[in-house]
Amino acid sequence: MLRAVAIIVLLILNLFLWGTLVLLGGLVKLLTFGRPRRWINRNLPRLGEQWARGCDWIFDTFLTTRWDVEGVDELRRDGHYLIISNHVNWIDIFALFRAFRGKAPLIRFFIKRVLIWFPIAGQAAWALSFPFMRRYSPDYLAKHPEKRGRDLETTRTACRLYRHIPVAILNFVEGTRITREKQEEQESPYKHLLRPRVGGVAFVLASLGEQLDAMIDVTLVYPSPDITMWDFVTNRVPCVVVRARTLDIPPEFCTPDAVDPGPARERFKAWIEEVWREKDGLIDSLVQSRT
Repeated sequence: MLRAVAIIVLLILNLFLWGTLVLLGGLVKLLTFGRPRRWINRNLPRLGEQWARGCDWIFDTFLTTRWDVEGVDELRRDGHYLIISNHVNWIDIFALFRAFRGKAPLIRFFIKRVLIWFPIAGQAAWALSFPFMRRYSPDYLAKHPEKRGRDLETTRTACRLYRHIPVAILNFVEGTRITREKQEEQESPYKHLLRPRVGGVAFVLASLGEQLDAMIDVTLVYPSPDITMWDFVTNRVPCVVVRARTLDIPPEFCTPDAVDPGPARERFKAWIEEVWREKDGLIDSLVQSRT
């Protein structure tokens, strides 16, 4: 218990320290234009990497968890990548930042707009140019059709900056953390995964596809699918497995055609579903090799 409390307190302090510095840098960025602003945009992520480094130090100091990472050594820190991953629990974020730190640009991911008001973390994410999204339900869009396409426009606005700075955009394609109940509810055809939601990936490719060097398919595996963050901070997670592979992006999917319903969308969906079938098989083989 004391170990867990110490880890949580240190994580909060680490976030407060680096988050505050990032926020101050973001405020300075507001007051600058042209070359100085571009310099800040390129260098502010270094503070975000120090936050990730601090998290790694905390975990390495207090925990015996082994991090088994493969497939990231050929990436470039000045590259442009779209990272897709399965989503198991809250450890995923720390695992991904750890795996890609020093190998690729700072990871950014889409955040609900309401979280911009979350103390320190929300404002730091804003300063680091994380894209904030308003999510509209199908029922809401049916009543307010004028809102249709806003997500794509928001994505395009965020990605406009990413054309000029190195970036790794993370998308949890399932849209939520996996549970057995969710698998049963959506009648998932996969043994270890939920059905992929292709909309977010299509948005990014439509906005930034031509600038992306590759798509990185990441598979996260834990000793049990029921592992929680509490299990992690109480040192009950012996190993976290991260497997990454680089995929070329078919040019036909780097257009808005894959966003709207139609043949292009169906081909794109079939491609992602094939990636997901391969991921499910990889998880199965990794689980079996450790039992």
